[in-house]
Amino acid sequence: MGTLLIRNATLVNEGQIAKQDVFIENDKIAAIGDTLGHQADEVIEAEGLYLFPGVIDGQVHFREPGFTHKADIASESRAAVAGGVTSFFDMPNTKPNVLTLDIQQEKYNLAKGRSWANYAFLLGVNGENVDDIIQMDLSDHLAITDDGLYFSGKGNLLADNPETLEKLFANCDAIIAIHSEKESLVIENEEKFRAEYGEDVPVQFHPIIRSEQACFEATERAIQLAEKHKARLHILHLTTAKEAGLFRNDIPLKQKRITTEVSVHHLWFCDKDYERLGKRIKWNPAIKTEADRDGLLQALLEDRIDIITTDHAPHAWEEKDKPYFQSMSGAPLVQHALVALLEFYHQGKISLEKIVEKMCHAPAELYAIDKRGYIREGYFADLTLVDLNQPWTVEEGNILYKCGWSPLEGTTFHSQVQHTIVNGEWVYRQGKCIGQPSGVALQKL
Repeated sequence: MGTLLIRNATLVNEGQIAKQDVFIENDKIAAIGDTLGHQADEVIEAEGLYLFPGVIDGQVHFREPGFTHKADIASESRAAVAGGVTSFFDMPNTKPNVLTLDIQQEKYNLAKGRSWANYAFLLGVNGENVDDIIQMDLSDHLAITDDGLYFSGKGNLLADNPETLEKLFANCDAIIAIHSEKESLVIENEEKFRAEYGEDVPVQFHPIIRSEQACFEATERAIQLAEKHKARLHILHLTTAKEAGLFRNDIPLKQKRITTEVSVHHLWFCDKDYERLGKRIKWNPAIKTEADRDGLLQALLEDRIDIITTDHAPHAWEEKDKPYFQSMSGAPLVQHALVALLEFYHQGKISLEKIVEKMCHAPAELYAIDKRGYIREGYFADLTLVDLNQPWTVEEGNILYKCGWSPLEGTTFHSQVQHTIVNGEWVYRQGKCIGQPSGVALQKL
């Protein structure tokens, strides 16, 4: 590490847009100002480029250990920094599931020296280990979650197990981040469609099987239980406009006990896209109607939805291209999340300031992450430089996901990530990852 001076960048930070210089020393931002005179080992002229804090992605599935044929920490974190993502939270549905502190530590060991972005590996919770969880000191944990654990067996969704969820709320002070669908309703819908279509249900029925009702009832009940116990609840990947109405926007984020997020695909796609893209956009919870897509964006703008995530969940294409009930749910997105939101900016749907708030500032605030998410003196130098007027098209040759495909192939974006810095080190420059992985474990305030 040394010193770096970024000159004449247009900073988007804390609700303001202004041209300034940024001086980086070792892993921290040392100075911000107009026409800084600092001597530096390297100077980059950033005239015409926009400087954002590094994106913090609060929900990814990087698949290691256990499923490294489709993704691993090195490959997906490389794709992340190419997309301006400098920190990520990995979910516990690896193999083995992360249900103990020892398994969690093994994942941290795997990431050390291999991750291009900063990392957190969330501890999983379900009916099997809830009694162990409530005995733990979780003060250093950013959150605990049940996300993805339903893949290893029915009955692992906390939202569908109110007794287990209430026990957790009554005895745990940590943020409890849950996948909110009522599994009993999903199973009921699955059987109806299986009776009519057999094992290969047309994928356009996916949002009817994983329905608005299944999502709304689960979210409503979880919120009621959390309010009863004054617990700290976070609803992952919200999919319906109706659910968004359950969340508050009359108090600052720091005062909220109940929060939520929207994933990029639920802002980008709607049910009309199943005909064109088929199982490429089969996610759980499902992409739903055009009204839901638009309602989620409106709820984001109104601050009912607090942060943006990707739910990056890569699969080998042969795992997707199977009959409906065998086709894996999820798709890769971490490389293309920021430019997708910037496309909404070009369309006049969202401001640059709001994008940075929801992708950078708010995740740091929600999870109380130490010295990240802002361009501030004394904070870690996690930064991305973007050209807002550099069109490019997603194609096989520029996709960095290990699985090698994207539901956004053929999409032309008007903005392009030019450079990404993690902890003061260049990790991505003009289309190439450079140097060495410099990600470290995220720390809580």
